[in-house]
Amino acid sequence: MTRKKVKLAYIANDSARKATYKKRKRGLMKKVSELSTLCGIEACAIIFSPYDSQPELWPSPIGVQRVLSQFKKMPEMEQSKKMVNQETFLRQRIAKANEQLKKMRKDNREKEITRLMFQSLTAAKGLHGLNMLDLNDLGWLIDQNLKDITIRIDSLKIKPSSSQPQAQVQAQAQAPPTQPQTAAWLMELVSPQDQMGFVGDDMLLPFGDQTYNHNNAMWSNAFFP
Repeated sequence: MTRKKVKLAYIANDSARKATYKKRKRGLMKKVSELSTLCGIEACAIIFSPYDSQPELWPSPIGVQRVLSQFKKMPEMEQSKKMVNQETFLRQRIAKANEQLKKMRKDNREKEITRLMFQSLTAAKGLHGLNMLDLNDLGWLIDQNLKDITIRIDSLKIKPSSSQPQAQVQAQAQAPPTQPQTAAWLMELVSPQDQMGFVGDDMLLPFGDQTYNHNNAMWSNAFFP
């Protein structure tokens, strides 16, 4: 049976809070002891609680004083190098979560545009009905695929032979691949009004700008360059 996930919040019930404190305190002391033994390091723990008149020290008052004296001998910059308070810790967690969310949105958008590309190739309607934002992202994805194909073709063409110097082969391998033409044919399928960058009363910025005034602005530069 899996353990139930505990909600990290203050326990309002006094008896439950005291029982949890005693249980977690024993676990904390055990972890500190294991860390010190397994890694061969100096460690200590000081716990203040309203349930005890004196703070609980591990491994002993002398051991705590020894570790604290070693810590105070360090430069002040080194002491605070890896210290964080609760606010800083939460900000770091939020920033990391935002980066993960941004990456997931980008991956989802790329998968969505890839599916749209294959549907446009097989469907009878083609690219008709797509807005300017989708066309821009679709054009960028096609250009990226063309670049990857060109690089792959160039790498297959370069085969070292006995009559060709190795330095020349390396120079050809390092040469930049031929840039494919931009998928400008996408714009030919757009109406003249869309080519001017207007959809209704909103003006769309060029693809790659930081923001869009379109309703789908959340899929702007956060996903594709």
